[in-house]
Amino acid sequence: MTAAAQPPAATPGQPTATPDLLYTQDEEDLRSAVRALLADRADAPAVIAATESDTPYDPRLWEALAAGIGAAGLLVPEKLGGQGASHREAAVVLEELGRSVAPAPYLTSSVVATETLLALARDDGPAPALLSELASGARTAVLAVPFATPPAGARAALTPLDGTVRGVADAAAADVLLVPTSEGLYAVEATAPGVAVEPLVPLDLTRPLATLTLAGATGTLLADAEASTTAVRRGLLAGAGLLASEQLGIAEWCLTETVRYTRERHQFNRPVGSFQALKHRMAQLWLETVSARAAARKAADALATGSPDAPLAVAVAQAYCSGVAVHAAEECVQLHGGIGMTWEHPAHLYLKRAKADSIAYGSAGSHRAAVAELVELPAP
Repeated sequence: MTAAAQPPAATPGQPTATPDLLYTQDEEDLRSAVRALLADRADAPAVIAATESDTPYDPRLWEALAAGIGAAGLLVPEKLGGQGASHREAAVVLEELGRSVAPAPYLTSSVVATETLLALARDDGPAPALLSELASGARTAVLAVPFATPPAGARAALTPLDGTVRGVADAAAADVLLVPTSEGLYAVEATAPGVAVEPLVPLDLTRPLATLTLAGATGTLLADAEASTTAVRRGLLAGAGLLASEQLGIAEWCLTETVRYTRERHQFNRPVGSFQALKHRMAQLWLETVSARAAARKAADALATGSPDAPLAVAVAQAYCSGVAVHAAEECVQLHGGIGMTWEHPAHLYLKRAKADSIAYGSAGSHRAAVAELVELPAP
């Protein structure tokens, strides 16, 4: 898959182009392929069974998604074995992963780690070789920072090669750890001596967390301190921006399934969805979901085009979409009644994913604070 040529990045002070919030035909085709794969291999019973197993994710599903469809290399240039697409296409994949809450290291490896490596902008050395491996799906990597780290906290996330990092998403299944230190960014093999990965029990069982302990570990230096801080910030910014698309997918599934259920569930010889109070609640959810789609698409488009407004678009998307996903999941559980409270029904998976996502790459409050700093208010 090759995306159309992207327009050159705007410079600060210049007006930016009107964002394109619509989906292209290529993006819809990609959505159809990913949705069909997830419907076949990651339906609700399969995801629930995966949360009860000892494996972080299904390797066959990851191989089909990463290599079969080529989703792992969407952000990687073709010369490095990727698809040469953009954040818009990656956002579509994350929407569908949000719809299915499938356990897959796509956000952490194919977005955050990949974007961090791309920020180094080198044509030789270990970074391009690692990018090629990530693009093929043969290996996965994670940025060794707490999952709750916001883009503005890139410098605060620095850790020595002798230290402990808690709450690293998908670290238990990663092949390579990207460790930002005060000396620079290191690529450390997860199986290297001095590396210990201790799985944690997370709220969201579909995205495992782990404590990473480095004791005398050695790695390959990818960039110096200044370049690594910039790269980590770019990786976290892409992660936060495209996480909004995952949250959109969660909200859309919750809304769709709740409407379907309330049409089928009868009480007093009529569908419960026909009751005025429930109509108002679902109409409110629809309005919030539509608004979330606009915010998420704006963030993805800003990242794809290199807009100088990307940090603002990402902050707005996260400040809004995280709350929408949680609200939609809560209403889904509530309006499904007793069945929504059971382990067998997947509603709890969406609520847990939404709650965990609401603090990933920064809480809504931290992103609102970022919006306040980025927006220049006119003088009174």
